[in-house]
Amino acid sequence: MLRACRIAGSIVLLFMAVAAHAQYPTKAIRVIVPFAPGGPSDFLMRSVGQKLTEAWGQQLLIDNRGGANGIVGSDLVAKSAPDGYMWCIATNGTHGINASLFPRLPYDTVKDFAPVTRLGNAAYLLVAHPSLPVRSVKELIALARARPGEINWSAGGSPSQLSAELFKKTAGINVAVIPYKGNALAVTAALSGEVSLTFGSIMQSMPQVKTGRLRALGVGSLKRSAVIPDVPTIAEYGYAGFEAGSWYGVLMQGATPRAIVDRAHDEIVRILNLPDMQQRLRGEAFDIPADTPDQFAAVIRAELVKWAPIVKAAGLRGE
Repeated sequence: MLRACRIAGSIVLLFMAVAAHAQYPTKAIRVIVPFAPGGPSDFLMRSVGQKLTEAWGQQLLIDNRGGANGIVGSDLVAKSAPDGYMWCIATNGTHGINASLFPRLPYDTVKDFAPVTRLGNAAYLLVAHPSLPVRSVKELIALARARPGEINWSAGGSPSQLSAELFKKTAGINVAVIPYKGNALAVTAALSGEVSLTFGSIMQSMPQVKTGRLRALGVGSLKRSAVIPDVPTIAEYGYAGFEAGSWYGVLMQGATPRAIVDRAHDEIVRILNLPDMQQRLRGEAFDIPADTPDQFAAVIRAELVKWAPIVKAAGLRGE
């Protein structure tokens, strides 16, 4: 009789848990953006968040918690309750590169987070100051090999810096990669001629390309961008599989029940597939992966493997 009561009690608890998950969310959700306000993470989450609020009738409260390459904000979510009411925005910097840059992270990049889906990918555009006598990636590589160590390349943030290091390794060239505090400053350095090259976002760089203040050499995506279809990809120059850019996705605490993760995933992907959202994000040069939780988890694991040798070869270490 006691065993039967325990089984019956377990069944009741199971049904109660399933019912609670089905009703999720029943209160506001706090979204940690581990960067300063105004960047791509903010834009993507606020764009999606507005429609989530309309669909669920619950507010998504954006909380910008910048610091330590995104570690401060990510740690808040890693140590939060696994109930789906605190999310964080992840990037290839926070959940791909940081594990190699900072060997003693206060959390496990894989185990302490539950991937939901990526919101968008933004490929980098390789641009040059007009004083550099090159008009293509092929010409750049030839010049860099003829003048090893003489060409300066600005980088803003770890994804930009590591993408430059990846290009160096892939192309077999020696250029000086100079870190700046943010992509805006890195692009400004290229505009002024302080450096000759940089990886910038497409939307940030294209106005300068159109006015002739910068020259577009190649796109860091596997296929050409719909925003600038005349600019070849770097992969087209014989470097198959080369990718440089940033992705942005939603994570929950690692022990969050899969039913809650799936509920959030399904609604976010529905919103990402709306025609007006597709138009808005693609107009800002974002690709929209809208991947499953398992696909996103595989992306994170692949990023950890991809960047570890690049960080080591470059001799980089987070402070």
